[in-house]
Amino acid sequence: MEKKAGVYFRIIHRYLGFYLVGIMAVYSVSGITLIFRRTDTFKKVTEVKTQLRPQLNENELGKNLKIRNLRFTNSQDNIFYFNDGQYNKLTGETTYLKKEVPYVLKKMQSLHKATTQSPIYWLNIFFGASLMFFVVSSFWMFLPSTTVFKKGIIFSLAGVIMTIIILFI
Repeated sequence: MEKKAGVYFRIIHRYLGFYLVGIMAVYSVSGITLIFRRTDTFKKVTEVKTQLRPQLNENELGKNLKIRNLRFTNSQDNIFYFNDGQYNKLTGETTYLKKEVPYVLKKMQSLHKATTQSPIYWLNIFFGASLMFFVVSSFWMFLPSTTVFKKGIIFSLAGVIMTIIILFI
């Protein structure tokens, strides 16, 4: 019976792996790029010129431009400067640099960060469950009496120990 279970685990492991190849590539790329989300890496810069209402304060300007924690860094006459931009308090004329990741990468990252408010959150649950299946089924890929299985157990233990160390650093 155990031999049959191992065969089924291997078959499901193989074809589920092939099936999820595309989404695994997306999660890989988006996961790596999300590490750099607080930097300008991968972002394209666009100059934006817009006309806003005059006499806005920092909070109102930040809300209008959708820039969190906007703070004026300097002012000269009626021109107020903030990171990567300026606002004319008399005329409302505003110029700033907008930094965004490219469209496709933004879509990949939003898939990676999906929550229950996203219509496709079920995909993240399915993908997470599939990854857990890969973890469990990998122990049925080789017979326990083989050298490959024994080395695999040693590598697995080393990986678990490394993970625990990383979690508590």
